[in-house]
Amino acid sequence: MATSQDYLDFVLEQLPPLWSIRSRKMFGEYMVYLNGKPILMLCDNTVFVKKLPVLDEIMANSPCGCPYEGAKESYLLDIEDRDLTERVLDRKSTRLNSSHILPS
Repeated sequence: MATSQDYLDFVLEQLPPLWSIRSRKMFGEYMVYLNGKPILMLCDNTVFVKKLPVLDEIMANSPCGCPYEGAKESYLLDIEDRDLTERVLDRKSTRLNSSHILPS
């Protein structure tokens, strides 16, 4: 099942308004970008975050799953938990800005 436009709109509404956020539809699913860098993946109306060491501590109690067959396991982000969402975005943003390597 592809991610719905309504769910994408809901996710985008949950993100901090001062961030430069955009989304792009890809194969019926969506990638959400922060300052031009891929940061969240929406698949089957679920928000996935790539597992990174910088997120291990704050996402330790979060469930995990694969956004699509053959993908590496990712964290599932409770987008309604605004505090957690903001901390994830902040840590990923810091990592992306301090590295020249995009997450895969």
